[in-house]
Amino acid sequence: MTKIVIIGGGIVGATIAYELSTIKGLDLTLIEQNHPASGSTGAALGVLMGAISQKIKGRAWKLRENSLKRYETLIPELESLTGQKIPYNRQGIVMLGFTQDELDKWKTLVEIRHSQGWNLELWTTKELFQHCPQIQNERVLGAIYSPCDRQVNPTLLTQALITGASINGVKCTFGQKVLNFVYTQLNDAISRKCHDVQTEQEVIKADWVIVSGGLGSKLLTTSLGQTVDIQPVLGQAIHLKLPESMGNIAFQPVITGDDVHIVPLKSGEYWIGATVEFSDEAKADLLEWVTEQAIAFCPELKKGEIISNWSGKRPRPVGQAAPVIKPLDHYDNVLLATGHYRNGVLLAPATAEIIKEMII
Repeated sequence: MTKIVIIGGGIVGATIAYELSTIKGLDLTLIEQNHPASGSTGAALGVLMGAISQKIKGRAWKLRENSLKRYETLIPELESLTGQKIPYNRQGIVMLGFTQDELDKWKTLVEIRHSQGWNLELWTTKELFQHCPQIQNERVLGAIYSPCDRQVNPTLLTQALITGASINGVKCTFGQKVLNFVYTQLNDAISRKCHDVQTEQEVIKADWVIVSGGLGSKLLTTSLGQTVDIQPVLGQAIHLKLPESMGNIAFQPVITGDDVHIVPLKSGEYWIGATVEFSDEAKADLLEWVTEQAIAFCPELKKGEIISNWSGKRPRPVGQAAPVIKPLDHYDNVLLATGHYRNGVLLAPATAEIIKEMII
């Protein structure tokens, strides 16, 4: 059997493990030094901005399109296999427009998406307030609505993926750190082949090694002598509880505007997170800024009680486009699936498909 070692138990590593587990003849091991979704995944909001994004061609759009299509089958497939419920909001994303330039760009985007088979709707302020009466801000000039985009709970999805992979025979190991790799030079004296992965408790034979460790990928690749520079970029979020759900109870899409996402959960609970970059460590004044930005166009949030807040560091590659999905330089059997920056949850299914094609 072909022995494959996957390093990293976040959304990307878990998705790769699950998708590969559906193929016969593979001996799969997933290694995570902490617990599932303990890194960037656990801090993500799970907003799947695909059709509504301005990525309209090339790899950037194809990754988004393929992931959106796979999610529609992946969620029910996992729920059926594992018996675990995965919160998955199918009511789309509403993006608020504050300038005429934004509205003009959206008109073009709507036409492009229609030609690609995806539906987007432009809303006037009147239509926006009919659908989402909780939006109250005179600066809003209109909105674009994507009924095809989604939102998923990243942590529960990751747990379901790992459960599914385990059911399918993947050996999932947590609380073990990868210490070193053993590799040999090939005949040309340039190429290498990694054949052993050494953890704190064992040495694992490998025909393929997949590095999907997010921020940890920099250290892992350094151990292999080919450093891939991944830098942390801070994101922050708040969990609010309101007396009741805002707006139309039957229509609770993700709302995004002014660099802030408002993500509906259940019974008046919402996540609020910033899409902008914070380069420093988590600070109370930054969380206050996030909250104020959301309240500015959704005043009802003032009634909310803060249940929790958190921060997470997103892995941004330096010197190359995100994400990094390719063989590691000079290695025949080490594949990179890392550096997804803000889009790890969104692009995990498409990433897994590319890795699968590289191996099979």
